[in-house]
Amino acid sequence: MAYTQRFDLSVDAKLAAFAEEKLLKGTGITSDQFWGGYAKLLETLAPKNAALLEKREDLQRQIDDWSKARKGQAFDVAEHKAFLEEIGYLAPKGEPFSIETENVDPEIATIAGPQLVVPVMNARFALNAANARWRSLYDSLYGTDALPGAAEGNGYDPKRGAQAVAWSAGFLDKAIPLASGSHKDVTAYRRNGEALVAEVNGTEVGFADAAAFVAYAEEGDTASYVLKHNSLHVELLIDPSHPVGKGSPSGLRDVVVESALTAINDCEDSVAAVDAADKILAYSNWLGLMDGTLVETFEKGGKTVTRKLDKDRHMTAPNGDPIVLKGRTVALVRNVGHLMTTDAVTLNGQETPEGMLDALFTVAASLHDRGENTNSATKSVYVVKPKMHGPEEVAFAEELYAGVEDILGLPRYTVKLGVMDEERRTSANLTECMRQVKNRLVFINTGFLDRTGDEIHTSMHLGPVIPKEEMKDSGWLAAYEDGNVDAGLETGLVGRGQIGKGMWAKPDDMAEMLDAKIGHPKSGANTAWVPSPTAATLHATHYHSVDVFGLHEEMAKREKASLDALLTPPIMTGRNLTEEEVTHGLDNNCQSILGYVVRWVDQGIGCSKVPDLNDVALMEDRATLRISSQILANWLLHGVVTEDQVMESLKRMASKVDAQNADDAAYHPMAPAFDGPAFAAARDLILEGTTQPSGYTEPLLHAYRRKAKEVYGD
Repeated sequence: MAYTQRFDLSVDAKLAAFAEEKLLKGTGITSDQFWGGYAKLLETLAPKNAALLEKREDLQRQIDDWSKARKGQAFDVAEHKAFLEEIGYLAPKGEPFSIETENVDPEIATIAGPQLVVPVMNARFALNAANARWRSLYDSLYGTDALPGAAEGNGYDPKRGAQAVAWSAGFLDKAIPLASGSHKDVTAYRRNGEALVAEVNGTEVGFADAAAFVAYAEEGDTASYVLKHNSLHVELLIDPSHPVGKGSPSGLRDVVVESALTAINDCEDSVAAVDAADKILAYSNWLGLMDGTLVETFEKGGKTVTRKLDKDRHMTAPNGDPIVLKGRTVALVRNVGHLMTTDAVTLNGQETPEGMLDALFTVAASLHDRGENTNSATKSVYVVKPKMHGPEEVAFAEELYAGVEDILGLPRYTVKLGVMDEERRTSANLTECMRQVKNRLVFINTGFLDRTGDEIHTSMHLGPVIPKEEMKDSGWLAAYEDGNVDAGLETGLVGRGQIGKGMWAKPDDMAEMLDAKIGHPKSGANTAWVPSPTAATLHATHYHSVDVFGLHEEMAKREKASLDALLTPPIMTGRNLTEEEVTHGLDNNCQSILGYVVRWVDQGIGCSKVPDLNDVALMEDRATLRISSQILANWLLHGVVTEDQVMESLKRMASKVDAQNADDAAYHPMAPAFDGPAFAAARDLILEGTTQPSGYTEPLLHAYRRKAKEVYGD
């Protein structure tokens, strides 16, 4: 790696060139302002970052000692809580307060809808997410198992099409009903003055909510009519010449649903960024999203496809005035947490915090969000900050982003923060964490997998934990999910930001998602993560069925989630697993670890559909890896399994994972030698799991990814 000197910093030469020739171009910020300001920020905050990490480890050591002294005893939550208060793990509860964030885009503050999360290093995925604002409901139904059966033949299947049309008509009857009759019986849609009307059985009828009609565009026989329900848009596309429209009495070609409102572009768990070259790719793609220049060309179906960002939609309001509907999702960027350091920039020969580098570069890229088709209409920058432990670490993030604003000459609180509630110490102190960023907070959410990983690691020495499949029924998890919503309502986050819920992990199981994921808006979450634009379209129908904001008033009156339940760990007490349960747990977790790690380490793929033990494709990222590795580390520590059993399962599952990836020409098999960096990483994640900081997988993954780059080439 070649370095260049900038003040007291040694900066990777290519990273410096990217910053000075692209990132800062046209911003009015000089190289000296940028690097000089960053050098001062590092000198001030890097030691604080290190001290916070040491406090994490010190608290964990005290908890480990407490747990070892009580191993095998009945768990006493009152005693545990008193101990956590004594060591400062539980912070004193302050006076009531309200979130005061201002200048928040409505997609985040006042509209409920789906949220995508995509690896920012993959330009194609980032563009797909950005362009997932408006999506065909017909296509989303036709091409998935949301409808029973499947399309027949190679071309358009009219029977399958009729299924999609019928399902969509039922959806329209609920979301934008007619004053009388059903959408399935409409023979024409047309404007009548400032009203949109339909013809049903020879009679002209209006819509139940006449004000739902908000925009239109007409050209010859084709038309687009846009209506609104629960603040979300639904578009009726009329085109009698289209094969689908030709078969419709009304000429309705498609129902287009406003789908993903927001998209988190991830620099963290769903990417494999281990060096300056990787970071440059991440920052370049984020810059391309901000300045509108991101383009990707790829092969699809034997054809070369070029994808670029959709533009805003210019239409006409019913009264004849021009109206602009946003054409793409509002993009947020997820920076890395406080743990990892990077050699892309060193200070006095020492690596510097990667999270600080992310903060500077991603916010600087957002300076290019100008002109038409802007990301933020309020000129805000949206950053999601993960893996923070407790109020002090959130306060550090407040100081960090204020410092970045000063370097870049931005008004205070331009940067809006999302705080991910995915660590036990944060969950137990959530309102106090939110207090630290009350002027810039726009997002809290729950993440089951990372949160479970931290739950296991925190209580590692207390006893063996229950199997992974049983975690979702644990009392602590229900308290965690409800407590997150409680905190958002209690502090007035609603109307200023998002209360979010986690990912649907089965991208090919849309029927199951339609049945299950409506639980997220019913829980009070005004956004929830989905794995694809298609899933966003289908999940959007849930926000037409559920008025999330209407639920909040009653939810605010309910009994608050129990802190005692939250602090009761999922330990097996008085129970021994059967041999079959142990074998299944070993194989299930080993296969999951290997299936993900082999792509991360060998190929630099941080997020993909990974077949599970039963060959069901699951959307996996590093959070999945954390829970699987921590469970087996815990079982190994407490003698539920032996190291020999772990190694035997890893080898058997490596052969299975090799078979599952047999069609991938770029894949490096792990069996029969079991001597590659991916297999070694999987092994160490389990065998060294108890000593990894907070049970995180990043330190080992980064080390082995770098080895793989040496072995296989970059």
